[in-house]
Amino acid sequence: MREFDELVDVEDPAWAELREMLSAAPVPVRVLPAHGDEGRRCLLQMQVTARSMLGALALHTGGLLVDNGWVRVFGGGSVADGALPSLAQVNRFPAHFDPVWHPATGLIVGHDVVGGVFALNGGDPAAAGRPGAPGQMTYFAPDTLEWEAMGMGHSAWISWLLSGRLETFYDGLRWPGWREEAAALAFPQGISVYPFLWTEEAHADLAATSRRPVPMREVIGVAADFARQMGPSDPGFLGDV
Repeated sequence: MREFDELVDVEDPAWAELREMLSAAPVPVRVLPAHGDEGRRCLLQMQVTARSMLGALALHTGGLLVDNGWVRVFGGGSVADGALPSLAQVNRFPAHFDPVWHPATGLIVGHDVVGGVFALNGGDPAAAGRPGAPGQMTYFAPDTLEWEAMGMGHSAWISWLLSGRLETFYDGLRWPGWREEAAALAFPQGISVYPFLWTEEAHADLAATSRRPVPMREVIGVAADFARQMGPSDPGFLGDV
Protein backbone atom coordinates (compact mmCIF):
# COMPACT_ATOMS: atom_id res chain seq x y z
CA MET A 1 0.00 0.00 0.00
CA ARG A 2 1.20 3.51 -0.84
CA GLU A 3 0.23 6.46 1.32
CA PHE A 4 -1.53 9.45 -0.20
CA ASP A 5 1.61 11.61 -0.24
CA GLU A 6 3.47 8.92 -2.18
CA LEU A 7 0.75 8.91 -4.81
CA VAL A 8 0.75 12.69 -5.21
CA ASP A 9 4.41 13.66 -4.84
CA VAL A 10 5.63 12.30 -8.17
CA GLU A 11 7.68 13.56 -11.07
CA ASP A 12 5.82 14.63 -14.22
CA PRO A 13 2.25 14.66 -12.90
CA ALA A 14 -0.27 14.27 -15.68
CA TRP A 15 -2.40 17.32 -14.84
CA ALA A 16 -0.30 19.73 -16.93
CA GLU A 17 -0.61 17.49 -19.99
CA LEU A 18 -4.34 16.99 -19.41
CA ARG A 19 -4.92 20.75 -19.16
CA GLU A 20 -3.18 21.24 -22.51
CA MET A 21 -5.29 18.51 -24.08
CA LEU A 22 -8.46 20.08 -22.71
CA SER A 23 -7.61 23.55 -23.97
CA ALA A 24 -6.74 22.24 -27.44
CA ALA A 25 -9.72 19.88 -27.79
CA PRO A 26 -11.77 20.41 -30.99
CA VAL A 27 -14.92 19.24 -29.16
CA PRO A 28 -16.75 21.15 -26.40
CA VAL A 29 -15.50 20.06 -22.96
CA ARG A 30 -16.64 21.29 -19.58
CA VAL A 31 -14.32 20.64 -16.64
CA LEU A 32 -16.30 20.36 -13.41
CA PRO A 33 -14.82 21.70 -10.17
CA ALA A 34 -13.27 19.06 -7.96
CA HIS A 35 -14.32 17.85 -4.55
CA GLY A 36 -10.97 17.63 -2.75
CA ASP A 37 -11.78 15.06 -0.06
CA GLU A 38 -13.59 12.78 -2.48
CA GLY A 39 -10.77 13.02 -5.00
CA ARG A 40 -8.25 11.99 -2.37
CA ARG A 41 -10.44 9.04 -1.41
CA CYS A 42 -10.55 7.93 -5.05
CA LEU A 43 -6.81 8.17 -5.48
CA LEU A 44 -6.00 6.29 -2.31
CA GLN A 45 -8.37 3.40 -2.99
CA MET A 46 -7.30 3.05 -6.64
CA GLN A 47 -3.61 3.25 -5.64
CA VAL A 48 -2.75 5.15 -8.82
CA THR A 49 -0.41 8.12 -8.85
CA ALA A 50 -0.87 11.67 -10.05
CA ARG A 51 1.36 10.71 -12.98
CA SER A 52 -1.60 8.92 -14.55
CA MET A 53 -4.57 10.53 -16.32
CA LEU A 54 -6.84 8.60 -13.97
CA GLY A 55 -5.10 10.14 -10.98
CA ALA A 56 -5.14 13.63 -12.52
CA LEU A 57 -8.89 13.41 -13.15
CA ALA A 58 -9.57 12.27 -9.59
CA LEU A 59 -7.39 14.94 -7.98
CA HIS A 60 -8.07 17.98 -10.11
CA THR A 61 -11.53 17.62 -11.64
CA GLY A 62 -15.05 16.76 -10.64
CA GLY A 63 -15.30 15.02 -13.99
CA LEU A 64 -15.58 16.04 -17.64
CA LEU A 65 -18.60 16.68 -19.83
CA VAL A 66 -17.47 15.95 -23.39
CA ASP A 67 -19.25 16.88 -26.63
CA ASN A 68 -22.10 18.93 -25.12
CA GLY A 69 -22.30 16.48 -22.23
CA TRP A 70 -22.93 13.42 -24.41
CA VAL A 71 -20.06 11.62 -22.63
CA ARG A 72 -19.49 11.98 -18.89
CA VAL A 73 -16.01 11.14 -17.66
CA PHE A 74 -15.83 10.47 -13.94
CA GLY A 75 -13.22 12.11 -11.74
CA GLY A 76 -13.14 13.18 -8.13
CA GLY A 77 -16.82 14.15 -8.02
CA SER A 78 -18.21 17.65 -8.37
CA VAL A 79 -18.99 19.86 -5.39
CA ALA A 80 -22.56 20.83 -6.30
CA ASP A 81 -25.52 18.82 -5.03
CA GLY A 82 -26.85 16.52 -7.73
CA ALA A 83 -23.70 16.97 -9.82
CA LEU A 84 -21.54 14.31 -11.42
CA PRO A 85 -20.67 11.50 -8.99
CA SER A 86 -17.10 10.53 -8.24
CA LEU A 87 -15.26 7.43 -9.38
CA ALA A 88 -15.63 6.22 -5.80
CA GLN A 89 -19.40 6.67 -5.81
CA VAL A 90 -19.95 5.19 -9.27
CA ASN A 91 -17.85 2.13 -8.43
CA ARG A 92 -19.06 1.74 -4.83
CA PHE A 93 -15.67 2.14 -3.20
CA PRO A 94 -15.52 1.33 0.52
CA ALA A 95 -16.22 4.32 2.77
CA HIS A 96 -12.68 3.99 4.12
CA PHE A 97 -9.54 2.68 2.45
CA ASP A 98 -9.52 -1.11 2.19
CA PRO A 99 -6.25 -2.58 0.89
CA VAL A 100 -7.89 -5.83 -0.26
CA TRP A 101 -10.87 -4.31 -2.06
CA HIS A 102 -10.89 -3.86 -5.83
CA PRO A 103 -13.68 -3.51 -8.41
CA ALA A 104 -14.58 -7.09 -9.23
CA THR A 105 -15.35 -6.64 -12.93
CA GLY A 106 -13.33 -3.54 -13.75
CA LEU A 107 -13.49 0.19 -13.08
CA ILE A 108 -16.39 2.21 -14.56
CA VAL A 109 -14.82 5.44 -15.84
CA GLY A 110 -17.52 7.00 -18.02
CA HIS A 111 -21.11 6.91 -19.27
CA ASP A 112 -22.80 8.37 -22.29
CA VAL A 113 -26.31 9.77 -22.11
CA VAL A 114 -27.96 6.90 -24.03
CA GLY A 115 -26.66 4.19 -21.69
CA GLY A 116 -23.23 3.38 -23.07
CA VAL A 117 -20.70 2.47 -20.39
CA PHE A 118 -16.93 2.85 -20.54
CA ALA A 119 -14.95 0.58 -18.24
CA LEU A 120 -11.30 -0.18 -17.55
CA ASN A 121 -10.69 -3.92 -17.47
CA GLY A 122 -9.45 -5.54 -14.30
CA GLY A 123 -6.88 -8.30 -14.03
CA ASP A 124 -9.05 -11.09 -15.52
CA PRO A 125 -11.48 -9.68 -18.10
CA ALA A 126 -12.55 -13.10 -19.37
CA ALA A 127 -13.69 -14.16 -15.91
CA ALA A 128 -15.79 -10.97 -15.74
CA GLY A 129 -17.30 -11.62 -19.17
CA ARG A 130 -15.44 -8.71 -20.74
CA PRO A 131 -13.42 -8.67 -23.97
CA GLY A 132 -9.96 -7.21 -24.36
CA ALA A 133 -6.78 -7.34 -22.30
CA PRO A 134 -6.26 -6.45 -18.63
CA GLY A 135 -5.94 -2.69 -18.16
CA GLN A 136 -7.62 -1.95 -21.49
CA MET A 137 -10.82 -0.01 -22.13
CA THR A 138 -14.13 -1.67 -23.00
CA TYR A 139 -17.49 -0.21 -24.00
CA PHE A 140 -20.97 -1.54 -23.26
CA ALA A 141 -22.86 -0.56 -26.41
CA PRO A 142 -26.56 0.30 -25.92
CA ASP A 143 -27.40 -0.58 -29.53
CA THR A 144 -26.02 -4.14 -29.31
CA LEU A 145 -26.23 -4.81 -25.53
CA GLU A 146 -22.69 -6.22 -25.64
CA TRP A 147 -19.27 -5.24 -24.35
CA GLU A 148 -16.78 -4.24 -27.04
CA ALA A 149 -13.00 -4.07 -26.70
CA MET A 150 -11.60 -0.62 -27.48
CA GLY A 151 -7.95 -1.61 -27.82
CA MET A 152 -6.56 1.26 -25.75
CA GLY A 153 -5.67 2.14 -22.19
CA HIS A 154 -7.27 4.86 -20.08
CA SER A 155 -4.85 7.66 -21.02
CA ALA A 156 -5.26 6.91 -24.73
CA TRP A 157 -9.03 6.84 -24.22
CA ILE A 158 -8.97 10.36 -22.76
CA SER A 159 -6.90 11.55 -25.71
CA TRP A 160 -9.32 9.84 -28.10
CA LEU A 161 -12.37 11.42 -26.45
CA LEU A 162 -10.85 14.87 -26.88
CA SER A 163 -9.68 14.28 -30.45
CA GLY A 164 -12.94 14.91 -32.28
CA ARG A 165 -13.43 11.29 -33.36
CA LEU A 166 -16.64 10.69 -31.41
CA GLU A 167 -18.75 11.54 -34.44
CA THR A 168 -17.54 8.39 -36.19
CA PHE A 169 -17.79 6.25 -33.06
CA TYR A 170 -21.41 7.25 -32.50
CA ASP A 171 -22.50 6.96 -36.11
CA GLY A 172 -26.00 5.48 -35.98
CA LEU A 173 -26.56 6.45 -32.35
CA ARG A 174 -27.16 10.18 -32.78
CA TRP A 175 -30.12 11.95 -34.32
CA PRO A 176 -30.78 15.50 -35.54
CA GLY A 177 -30.88 17.74 -32.45
CA TRP A 178 -28.89 15.43 -30.18
CA ARG A 179 -26.56 18.23 -29.07
CA GLU A 180 -29.38 20.34 -27.70
CA GLU A 181 -31.03 17.38 -25.98
CA ALA A 182 -27.77 16.27 -24.35
CA ALA A 183 -26.82 19.78 -23.24
CA ALA A 184 -30.23 20.32 -21.60
CA LEU A 185 -29.90 17.30 -19.27
CA ALA A 186 -29.30 17.59 -15.54
CA PHE A 187 -26.38 15.51 -14.26
CA PRO A 188 -28.51 12.62 -12.92
CA GLN A 189 -30.38 12.33 -16.23
CA GLY A 190 -29.90 10.42 -19.44
CA ILE A 191 -31.99 10.08 -22.59
CA SER A 192 -34.55 7.32 -22.96
CA VAL A 193 -34.99 6.36 -26.63
CA TYR A 194 -38.03 4.45 -27.86
CA PRO A 195 -38.14 2.15 -29.74
CA PHE A 196 -35.03 1.06 -27.87
CA LEU A 197 -31.66 1.52 -29.55
CA TRP A 198 -31.15 -2.23 -29.95
CA THR A 199 -34.39 -2.73 -31.91
CA GLU A 200 -34.71 -3.02 -35.68
CA GLU A 201 -36.97 0.04 -35.69
CA ALA A 202 -34.33 2.25 -34.12
CA HIS A 203 -31.60 0.87 -36.37
CA ALA A 204 -33.76 1.61 -39.42
CA ASP A 205 -34.73 5.19 -38.54
CA LEU A 206 -33.23 6.70 -35.41
CA ALA A 207 -34.66 10.13 -36.23
CA ALA A 208 -38.18 8.71 -35.94
CA THR A 209 -37.71 7.54 -32.35
CA SER A 210 -39.21 9.38 -29.40
CA ARG A 211 -36.89 10.59 -26.67
CA ARG A 212 -37.23 12.02 -23.20
CA PRO A 213 -34.98 12.80 -20.24
CA VAL A 214 -35.17 10.24 -17.43
CA PRO A 215 -32.91 9.31 -14.50
CA MET A 216 -29.62 7.90 -15.78
CA ARG A 217 -30.10 4.96 -13.43
CA GLU A 218 -33.21 4.06 -15.44
CA VAL A 219 -31.44 4.28 -18.81
CA ILE A 220 -28.66 1.95 -17.69
CA GLY A 221 -31.00 -0.34 -15.76
CA VAL A 222 -33.28 -0.92 -18.75
CA ALA A 223 -30.32 -1.73 -21.01
CA ALA A 224 -28.88 -4.13 -18.41
CA ASP A 225 -32.22 -5.91 -17.96
CA PHE A 226 -32.66 -6.43 -21.70
CA ALA A 227 -29.05 -7.55 -22.05
CA ARG A 228 -29.68 -10.26 -19.46
CA GLN A 229 -32.82 -11.37 -21.30
CA MET A 230 -31.68 -11.03 -24.91
CA GLY A 231 -27.93 -10.58 -25.01
CA PRO A 232 -25.17 -13.15 -25.01
CA SER A 233 -24.49 -12.71 -21.29
CA ASP A 234 -25.15 -10.68 -18.18
CA PRO A 235 -23.30 -7.37 -18.64
CA GLY A 236 -22.53 -7.19 -14.94
CA PHE A 237 -22.13 -4.02 -12.91
CA LEU A 238 -22.59 -0.87 -15.02
CA GLY A 239 -22.04 1.78 -12.37
CA ASP A 240 -24.03 3.39 -9.57
CA VAL A 241 -25.48 6.73 -10.69
